Amino acid sequence: MTAFHVIGIGNAIIDVIASIEDDDLQSLDVEKGIMQLVDRERSEYLLAQQARRGKARLVPGGSVANTLAGIGRMGLNTAFIGRVADDELGQAYARDTEAEGTSFVNAPVPGGNLPTSRSIIFVTPDGERSMNTYLGISANLGPDDVDDAVFDGSKWLFLEGYLFDKPAGKSAFLAAADACHKAGGQAGIALSDPFCVDRHRADFRKLVSETLDYVIGNVHEWESLYQTNIDEALRIAADDCRTVICTRSGDPAVLIRGHQRVEVPVHRVTPVDATGAGDQFAAGLIFGLASGCDLETAGRMGVMAAAEVISHVGARPERDLLDDFQKAGLI
Repeated sequence: MTAFHVIGIGNAIIDVIASIEDDDLQSLDVEKGIMQLVDRERSEYLLAQQARRGKARLVPGGSVANTLAGIGRMGLNTAFIGRVADDELGQAYARDTEAEGTSFVNAPVPGGNLPTSRSIIFVTPDGERSMNTYLGISANLGPDDVDDAVFDGSKWLFLEGYLFDKPAGKSAFLAAADACHKAGGQAGIALSDPFCVDRHRADFRKLVSETLDYVIGNVHEWESLYQTNIDEALRIAADDCRTVICTRSGDPAVLIRGHQRVEVPVHRVTPVDATGAGDQFAAGLIFGLASGCDLETAGRMGVMAAAEVISHVGARPERDLLDDFQKAGLI
């Protein structure tokens, strides 16, 4: 089996993207410009409406999957542990993930009651994306989906906080972190959402202090985790975890490791599409850390990757970031 530089675990959600006029969006009772969770029946209805209006574009998505795609485009070997059904969307997800250079290590699940997770995205002429997400089978990922052999020779593991909403997801995280550490690697997580942290605060704090080597979160997520202001939250976090990363929506990102604290200014650009900013910040950061860069350099790579992805539509980079890093003297 190939030795992977970075392995990720997260929701395997395929984006089903189609253009639509504003009047049609209203007729479907879709709220413009937001992401909302929908049930299976609603998702099937919206898929049918997309099909009636023309061909939709299928793009494998999900937060960690987007991060892995970014890391892969920077040149590291990546693998994704996720769960899809053996249906048309699941087969497309696995096939297209592999085509982008990330190994999709779990075969699509046959004969299940749940279909592949999907986000049905309508794009209006002004570029706004209205997302309707049905979680489906990906939310059932568990420890049986984690194969220790995948971690042989691997150095970095990246987990998606959203999957912490189910006990099986928590067990999968612990199994993967254990396999990663046994292989001599580093395990980390993106906290993903302050409301998710609220729901599982005690378990998240235990994970951060006892299991993980690095944690990425924004101001709201760190404040939710420790139920205090950001300065105090980061002080506690630095005692709990080896490497702490905090993004701050336009203010410099803060990176802390032991007694070392660095602040990395953001690249201010007018966003065309903010989707994927956090995912690609993580991609640049993890690429830097996995490549042996110091903390500040890795942070600068994260900031540059985030700036690139918000400069165009889509959650994955379009420009050669290695060339950008080289021009900036980072590599």
